[in-house]
This record gives sequence, C-alpha cells and structure tokens, in this order.
Amino acid sequence: MFETAEELIEHSGQVASLPEVFYRVNEAIEDPECSFSEIAHIIGQDSALSARLLKIVNSPFYGFDTRVETITHAITIIGMVQLRDLILATLVVDKFKGLSTSVMDMKSFWLHNIACGLMARILATFCHEKGLEKYYVLGLIHDIGRLIMFLSIPEQMNRALEIARAGDELLSVVEKEMFGFDHSRVGYLLIQSWKLPELFQVAVQHSHDSAMDGNLSSETAILHVSDVFVHALQFGSSGEVFIPPLNPLAWNKLNLSSSMIPLLVKQLDREIKDAVINFS
Repeated sequence: MFETAEELIEHSGQVASLPEVFYRVNEAIEDPECSFSEIAHIIGQDSALSARLLKIVNSPFYGFDTRVETITHAITIIGMVQLRDLILATLVVDKFKGLSTSVMDMKSFWLHNIACGLMARILATFCHEKGLEKYYVLGLIHDIGRLIMFLSIPEQMNRALEIARAGDELLSVVEKEMFGFDHSRVGYLLIQSWKLPELFQVAVQHSHDSAMDGNLSSETAILHVSDVFVHALQFGSSGEVFIPPLNPLAWNKLNLSSSMIPLLVKQLDREIKDAVINFS
C-alpha cells in the first residue's frame, strides 16, 4: 500500500495523465498572438475530439439557435477559455470511462459527477458567476481522486467501503483513517500535476470539508453545495452511502434563498438526460 497520496499519484503513471492535445490547446490559448484558426487547427488534428465538441456545442446543453459547423465558429461563440474547459471535460470522461473496477459502479460514478457538474453550473448561473464551464468541469472532476484510488488500491478501497457502511461513516472519513489521506487530497495532487489553475486545485481539495472558514472561494462553495445536493437527490454515487453534511458557510456564501432549491432541482432534472448522453 502507498504511504502518501503523492506516492499513489506517482505510481498511477499513464492512468493519471492527460492527452497531449489538452496541453497544446492550453498553451495556444495562453499565447496572445495565437489566432482562433490556429487553435481550431490543433483541435482539428484530433477528429474524434472535434466531433465530440461539435456534438456537445450543438446539443440542448447550450441551446444555440443556429448550428455550429466548425471549431472556429465554436470558439467565437463560447470563447477560448470556455472551449478549453469543455475540452478538459470531454478528455477526462473519454480517458476514464473505458476503465473498469470490480469495486466501483462506473455508470453510477459518472452519473454522480455529471450531475454534480450540472448543478455547479446551474448554481453559478443563479449566482451570476462568470465562466460557467469551469463550474461544470469542477463537478465532473471533483471525485477523480477516488477513481484513482479505486483503480490503484481496489482491495483496500473495498475494505474502506465495508467499514463505512458498517459504521455509518462517510467514506471520506474512513479514507483518512485508513490511509492518512482522502480522495480529495489525491484529486488535488492529480489536478496539480495536470497544471490546471489553482482555483481548480483548491476547490477540489476542500469540496468535502466539514469545516470551512469565511474566506472560501465561490468555486469551493458552489462545488460543495452541488455535491451535497446531488447526493441528496441520489443521482449516482462515487462510493458514499450517506449524504455528506451541508456546511452552512458554503450555502451562505451563495446568498441564495432556500425557496430557490425546487427551481434548481427542476433545472437539473431538465438537463441531466442530455448531459449524460453527451459526456458518457
């Protein structure tokens, strides 16, 4: 067994790496002299990725009135950073969806994470946040550390599941007791190795914290609330049997009335089917 989360990530090898196309796109986006057409050319070299992106952009997930025929057109209407986030979401799902584990129900895992991404995006919309795609990505990858743990140490994780169920404990608590770290720490290190922005790293690391201070970011608060809501609504599972407690500081950070919760749930119900089709 691995002594630290760092050691687990180090031994995960190619399983924990992202395709090169993401880094090429990210580098191009950060270059102020790089044009839309050059970025589109990089993406276009991966025909499968291009097809997936156009399928998603033309789906009810976005609801554009006119059909988007090219990647260049997609960039002009949703923006470069938003397209990068969409590429990240697509590549993560494509990379991990073909993997199997005898311990984790992968269909349930992705349903939970897709629903969490949708809820984060919906909450961000209600909170008038900018860059909505990043919230979807955060929800989609917030439990990626647990998936790495299920793939790397399946027998130990199976034992952790048994202990959590028998003791009426949260799996994340049992993880810390058994391994000295939990899946949020693994996810944080993985996202750090992917060189994603710090806001992604921080939000994933603290999304399950039962104790948050008043300085938590909007991303962390939205991700935390989304995860709790989706657990309560029973949209899949990443292994937790029980509903994690809602941290009141995170909810208060959103400055939303509890009377809006039925609207949030209704919107999630409206979007979940198309999102599952697009990303699974």
